[in-house]
Amino acid sequence: MAGRVAGKVALVTGGASGIGRGVVEKLAEEGAFVVVTDIQDALGEEVAAGVRKAGGKAEYRSHDVTDEDAWIDVIGGVKARHGRLDILVNNAGIGIGGPILEMKLSDWRRQTAINLDGVFLGVKHGIPLMRESGDGGSIVNISSVAGLKGSPSLAGYCATKGGVRLFTKAVALECANAKDGIRVNSVHPGLIETPIWLTVGDAINPGANAPPDLDAMSTLAVPLGVKGFPADIANGVLWLSSDEARYVTGLELVIDGGMMLR
Repeated sequence: MAGRVAGKVALVTGGASGIGRGVVEKLAEEGAFVVVTDIQDALGEEVAAGVRKAGGKAEYRSHDVTDEDAWIDVIGGVKARHGRLDILVNNAGIGIGGPILEMKLSDWRRQTAINLDGVFLGVKHGIPLMRESGDGGSIVNISSVAGLKGSPSLAGYCATKGGVRLFTKAVALECANAKDGIRVNSVHPGLIETPIWLTVGDAINPGANAPPDLDAMSTLAVPLGVKGFPADIANGVLWLSSDEARYVTGLELVIDGGMMLR
C-alpha cells in the first residue's frame, strides 16, 4: 500500500541517522512532506537530499531540541511554509551509560534535556499548530524497552525513557479530553542497529573499547534471535502516523523481537 500519509506534513527530530533516518525515509516514501531536524547538519542535509532524489519531499533544519527558542523557530517555519503540521515524531535522543554512582550530574542533565525535555518541548509547541490545522494529528514519541524495565548501568537512560512513556499517556488523555483529534503514542524499540550503541556499549561491556556485538546479544536476549533495523521501527511509526491508527492513542507499541516476553 502506497501513499498512507500522502498530503501530510511531518516533523522528525534526530532525523539524520539511525531510527530517525529510517522514519524520515519511510514517511516520505508514503507521501508525506518531511521536515528533518537534527544537530548533525551534514548528515541531515544528506538525508533530505536523498529523499528528494528518490522522488520524495523533504527539507532539513538545524535544531537543538533542548532549546525552546529553537522549537519556536522550527515550528514557526513549518507554519510559514506549510500552514499545518500533521505528524510529529519526537525521536532525538542519546544514551549515556555507566554505574549510577559514577554518573556525573552534568551527564544526567544532558541526557534528560535531550531525551525528555526535548519531547516535552516538541509536544508543547507542536500541538498548537496541529490544532490550528483542524484535522487532528499524530504525535509519536520514541521511547525504548529501557522505558519499560530497568537495565544495570543504564539507570539514567531508563529514567528518561520511562518518563517519555508516562508523559505520552498523560498528554494522550489531555488531547482526548480536548477533543482535538490529536493522538499521542509511544514506540519502544528493542535491540536495533543504530549509532546509539557506540555510546552505551561500554556500559554493557566495560573496557571492551568497541561497540557490542548486537548479533550475539540478540541470540541470547531476543526470542526471535535476531536484531532489528531502523526500518522495523519506521514501519510502526508509519502505522501510528496514518489514518489506519485513527482509534489508537496512549499506546506503547513495543517492537523488540519478543524481548519483553521474558
